[in-house]
Amino acid sequence: MIKSKGMSLVELMVAMVIGLFLSAGLFSMFVMSSTNVTTTSQFNQLQENGRIALTLMERDLSQLGFMGDITGTDFIIGTNTTVDASATIGSSGDCVGAGLNNATLPINIAAHFRRLWGYENGVSTESLACLSNVNDKTDVIQMKRLLGPSVATGTTDAFYIEANANQAVFFKTASAGVLDNSRIWEYQHHIYYIGDDADGIPVLRRKSLSSTGMGNDEQLVEGIENMRVMYGFDSNGDSTADSFMPAEDVSSLMWDNELFQRLVALRVHLLVRATESDNSYTNETTYTLGDKSIGPLKDNFRRKVLSTTIVLENPVLM
Repeated sequence: MIKSKGMSLVELMVAMVIGLFLSAGLFSMFVMSSTNVTTTSQFNQLQENGRIALTLMERDLSQLGFMGDITGTDFIIGTNTTVDASATIGSSGDCVGAGLNNATLPINIAAHFRRLWGYENGVSTESLACLSNVNDKTDVIQMKRLLGPSVATGTTDAFYIEANANQAVFFKTASAGVLDNSRIWEYQHHIYYIGDDADGIPVLRRKSLSSTGMGNDEQLVEGIENMRVMYGFDSNGDSTADSFMPAEDVSSLMWDNELFQRLVALRVHLLVRATESDNSYTNETTYTLGDKSIGPLKDNFRRKVLSTTIVLENPVLM
């Protein structure tokens, strides 16, 4: 008979233990690799979402106050400004900010027509009643300007201004055609704010003017959790911001560019949050947005702060 020999019980157990150690090592490497992929992916998402949000806002806000050939001049009904009968917005369809003359269209009152205004929701005493889903302790900023380039004629789907160097007409018809040496521009009123979507993800939103009023609500970039806007004022006439302050410190005279306080720049800070949580991570970081701090929030979301300074191309003349 031929004898055959196999592994003993001890040898088999040793082999199994070695195999278990190898398997545990491979599993640990897989978990670490998976965690690194999640971390890298989320940081890339934070950077990209923040960059897109700042680009959209900077492109719009830098042209704040552009009013064609009448840029830098205040709108005074009956003197240099006419609001055509076609350009009407009911009170229920408008977004009226603080100040005597801060609706979408200028009104017949002896007060500066505000092209810019902002506040911190839940902190400032004033707010925009047209916004119902603004996240608490986040900034809101509204602005008005013309969109370029000029057009040959208007349509009934938007508001327009026909302007020359001395006169302006607001209208919402095919063409005003009442001013000499004038051009026609589309008029826009934008409001940027933060609000959650149906899944609870914070989103940078923009409410804008349509043919029926301020009813167009756009979702721009998801994951934008907080926004802080600091307003830069030039107090010595050199067109450079001498100080930056939050909206609650900006006086009514400053909003109206009076007493040699001219708004020339904006500093926008965004807190960007990952859209998905990571249970392997606990956020212990404190984030600084201009003059305020947020955190540590002690949740499972990664975050990043991005900011930019926007020089206003068309500051209102004093």
